[in-house]
Amino acid sequence: MDRWIAPGRVNIIGEHTDYNDGFVLPIALSLGVVCAAASRADPRVVLTSAQRPGEIVEMAPDELAAQRDRLPRWARYPLGVVHEFRLRGYPVGGLSLDLDGTVPIGAGLSSSAALCCAVTLALRDLYAPDLGERALIEIAHAAENRFAGVPTGLLDQAASILCAAGHALLLDVRAFTAANTGATEQIPFDPAGHGLALLVADTGHPHDLSDGAYAERRAQCAAAATALGLPSLRAAVPTDPARLTDDLLRRRARHVVTENARVVAVADGLRAGADPRAIGPLLTASHTSLRDDFEVSAPALDLAVEAALGAGAHGARMIGGGFGGSVLALVDHTATDRVRDAILDSFAAAGLDAPRVFPVEPAAGARRLD
Repeated sequence: MDRWIAPGRVNIIGEHTDYNDGFVLPIALSLGVVCAAASRADPRVVLTSAQRPGEIVEMAPDELAAQRDRLPRWARYPLGVVHEFRLRGYPVGGLSLDLDGTVPIGAGLSSSAALCCAVTLALRDLYAPDLGERALIEIAHAAENRFAGVPTGLLDQAASILCAAGHALLLDVRAFTAANTGATEQIPFDPAGHGLALLVADTGHPHDLSDGAYAERRAQCAAAATALGLPSLRAAVPTDPARLTDDLLRRRARHVVTENARVVAVADGLRAGADPRAIGPLLTASHTSLRDDFEVSAPALDLAVEAALGAGAHGARMIGGGFGGSVLALVDHTATDRVRDAILDSFAAAGLDAPRVFPVEPAAGARRLD
């Protein structure tokens, strides 16, 4: 069986902006999901995973839609990709899929998008070699939204497919959706070359974007845009949120408007070759906005951010959809151990299980391994 890998991602900045047609700035991780795939002579899809030892999911491809609700939740992601290829008329028949991953599940590092993208690349090479990157992103996104039932934006799938080693990906979602030129830009990003490190603290408090809170935030953003008479909050100007009479919608809109501005500011600074330390305050401002205006943080996330900043991090914020997951901190390389220990000590003092703290750097996007 040939193998394909798709990485997880860390979003440097730009949270909950993608489904508002905004800007995001992710990097790919060296952690990913590997899909080994091969066609079968019999008309069955057989799915296995190293993370689900002894569990085999098997059915005919044309049964997927009818059997969707009976499938284990984890299986809906890869089988959703199979379903999306078939909806588009590609002749996916008998197929073996064997999965293995190193992206922590529920950590806000896009393990589910990495899974969908790895399977999407495999099926592209097996059944639809002419598909371009945009189509790959759309298929992986549709599988997660429609078949797995998780209403994410395009950020995770685009990052997994498009990111490049040594770069952050600036993605203009509105332009990308409209197929406009200039929708993406690879921006050189080399923290190590500036004596810096990016630390991720996986708090061990998993989030679940299918539990309704994420969809609720999307609905609130849509309601705010409607109240302002706008197609999306991307079209809002800085003074628009204050026009909203509903306090909750005002705060949701204020986060999206200010977060888009922060993404642009970070991208402009990195593009100009500024010292990346300068983006630290913007990362911290993002966390404050996510905590107070968008209300998607959690006590463990706030604790990790406070500990990192107290130990000298230039900036820190929660990453991913929120309600749990991970924190990203920008630190001097010489302060890596100090910041890590401060986070561990703060969790121990609070009586919480120790988080997993590890460095990340901009890695390559999805690709074939064999």
